[in-house]
Amino acid sequence: MNIPLASGLLLIRGGASFFLIGRAKEQFALPIETTDTEVFQGIREGDLIVVSAPEGGDVEQARMLLELVRTYHAPLVVLPKGHPGSRRLRMVISAGPVIRPHSTIIRGTHPEQDVICSSSEFDGVVFRTVEEGVGAEGLPVHAQIICLS
Repeated sequence: MNIPLASGLLLIRGGASFFLIGRAKEQFALPIETTDTEVFQGIREGDLIVVSAPEGGDVEQARMLLELVRTYHAPLVVLPKGHPGSRRLRMVISAGPVIRPHSTIIRGTHPEQDVICSSSEFDGVVFRTVEEGVGAEGLPVHAQIICLS
C-alpha cells in the first residue's frame, strides 16, 4: 500500500501502539552516538523518519521527537545492550529509506537504522520511501491510517 504524504505526518495506530512517520525535508548527516564511537548516516530528502511508541503514548511527544531529528538533526543515542535505561524508553526513532519494525528488539540498543522496536502487532511490517509518500507492507487489518498536517 502506498500512502500519499507531502509535507505532513502519517500516524499509524494499532490496538495499543503507534508509529508516527514523516519524510526528511532535506539531505543531512544523522549523527548516531554509541558508547564507543560516533557514526554519521546519510539521510536523503524524502527518507523516512519513524517514531515508534510500542506501548502507545502522546502523539504530540512523538511529533516533537520526530522534529528534533527531521528539522534540527539531533543525534540519536544508542544504549549498550543490558542498559537499565532501555526499559524507560517509551518511544524510539529510526531514519532511512526502509524501516522494519520488530518486537524482539530491545529499545534504544540498535544503531542500525533499518530496524525499529515495535509491539508484536506490527512484526513483519515494512515501511519504505516511495516517490509521493510512504509505502507500508504487511499492516494488520485493524491498523488505522491517519494523515496529520
